[in-house]
Amino acid sequence: MGSPDFVVGFKLAGVRRVHETSAETVEGIVQEVLNNREIGILIISSKDMERFPASLRSRLIDSTSPVVIPVGLDKGDMRDKVRRAIGIDLYKGE
Repeated sequence: MGSPDFVVGFKLAGVRRVHETSAETVEGIVQEVLNNREIGILIISSKDMERFPASLRSRLIDSTSPVVIPVGLDKGDMRDKVRRAIGIDLYKGE
């Protein structure tokens, strides 16, 4: 979920549900996604998340269904974010 520039890679990777948002629509769409039991993982731009009220940010951070993974260029490694969010290192070799 995010701006058209943010979600283009997810579309190219074949992610089935991608939500393009604007500054005006992102908060409403986040609320819809949080209430949709069919969605297990929400990847959202960390820039968008920083704009939300503290109560919504807290709900996103604490959410287990869906698991919320904020992603941004300056916010660290995707591997580490996924590991912290779901507790498993998906990239770890056996």
